[in-house]
Amino acid sequence: MADATPTPCIDFSKIQSIVTPPDLLKVQLDSFHNFIQDSVPLEKRKDQGLEKVLRSAFPITDTRGLYLLEYISYSFDRPKYTVEECIERGLTYDVSLKIKLKLSYKDEADEPDWKETIQQEVYLGRIPYMTERGTFIVNGAERVVVAQLHRSPGVVFSEAVHPNGKKMYSAKIVPTRGSWIEFQTDINNQIFVYIDQKKNFLVTALLRAIGFARDEDILGLFDLVEEIEVSSKTSKREQLLGQYLASDIIDMNTGEVVPARAAITEEILEQIVMAGYKKVKVMKTSSPEKGVDKSVIINTILNDSSATEEEALEIVYEELRANEAPDIDAARSFLERTFFNQKKYDLGDVGRYRIQKKLQTELSDLSAFLGEKPELKELSDAIYARILQTISTYSEEPVGDDILVLTHYDIIAVINYLIKLVNGNAEVDDVDHLANRRVRSVGEQLAAQFVIGLARMGKNVREKLNSRDTDKIAPADLINARTVSSVVSSFFATSQLSQFMDQTNPLAEMTNKRRVSALGPGGLTRERAGF
Repeated sequence: MADATPTPCIDFSKIQSIVTPPDLLKVQLDSFHNFIQDSVPLEKRKDQGLEKVLRSAFPITDTRGLYLLEYISYSFDRPKYTVEECIERGLTYDVSLKIKLKLSYKDEADEPDWKETIQQEVYLGRIPYMTERGTFIVNGAERVVVAQLHRSPGVVFSEAVHPNGKKMYSAKIVPTRGSWIEFQTDINNQIFVYIDQKKNFLVTALLRAIGFARDEDILGLFDLVEEIEVSSKTSKREQLLGQYLASDIIDMNTGEVVPARAAITEEILEQIVMAGYKKVKVMKTSSPEKGVDKSVIINTILNDSSATEEEALEIVYEELRANEAPDIDAARSFLERTFFNQKKYDLGDVGRYRIQKKLQTELSDLSAFLGEKPELKELSDAIYARILQTISTYSEEPVGDDILVLTHYDIIAVINYLIKLVNGNAEVDDVDHLANRRVRSVGEQLAAQFVIGLARMGKNVREKLNSRDTDKIAPADLINARTVSSVVSSFFATSQLSQFMDQTNPLAEMTNKRRVSALGPGGLTRERAGF
């Protein structure tokens, strides 16, 4: 289908205009055509819009690993009727969407090669097609999908005042798709984590669960480990008394262990000397950076009930899955699916850009700091490699430079920014500022509906594949077109953003098409004027 051509205008003016009048419908038309890419050859389609949504929904496999359903391409037919015929007959001006799929199967899951593959073009339903005037004809009525002004994905820092007058700071990471995660300081100078506004747990438990298992590792990330020489001199002994141990003290002769976080007393100091330690690692009481108080990290660690990665995973899982028995493997898998599976969690290009921009200083400082700490850098690189492996496990797409899932670097940078806020060295964001809002045009709204429809379709396909033996089936036997088309139809019929076009006069019509609404999914609600 060719791009919409502008209606020719006759100019009766004697003096030619030196300014080309803007196309006031360009935003809507470009958004829709960038979504469907109907005039772009298959091999030149960009990874955006419908192409991106379909690629993210496939491949689909069964639980036994016997079937693999892969996406190849999609195509459209031309509309059956003209715009005028649809209005006159009360029809929908739409196009037929077909996708080419490849189904592979084998008899045993451990077989290296697929036994046979079947390629087939499958009908996925009809979707309303935008007219040259930037409208949709649905059941003979002309409708407009208005743009939505909603909260931009990324990270937002805010503050609140407790009734006792103490300021509490929070950082909220909002993805395009997936769970919201919030870091918040409390009146006891600790940092808690909230996932989807559910029960909270200490941020050190989260750091432990993703790989920074020891207290020494977590303290090292924030430069809070100090090595002090153990000496018989009174001044040196007094310097150690009252300090908190940053790592376990183990007496190799007796097997006795003085755990990390223990406050050093005269008795513990004697044990350290008897164990033969020349130096001991303790938590720093003050940071070398002038005017920076990092006691919030020490307070959080001292109140953390977990001491290992496994204990931290259990705490996280118990808080978020209270009705299920804690299981280490299930907890680790849950954490990976929640934040490192791009099908479940996606910051989006905008979200990743805004995080990089907001935390630019913290991320660069962290990179430089890790470069000076070989052990921490090795541990950090191992965690990052595990995240990349998780992304590859859940996605067939190659991992690019911009990771669109959450990483441990993001979490540490957010904590460092919160520490700056506590010390008064940074500023909070204005949540209502337009810099923290973005406009979702029609193409992006349709993509969101296809994500919902394809997720339901994928679930149905898996159920059908799991109930099949290794008999010969075709892709068409698995796909139910109504699953996707019903979601799209419901959007045009019932969404607050899909409106009957104002036909009072041409100016009212143009105003309606260019309107921006704060209502709709993820936006303001009429009952509560808040995002």
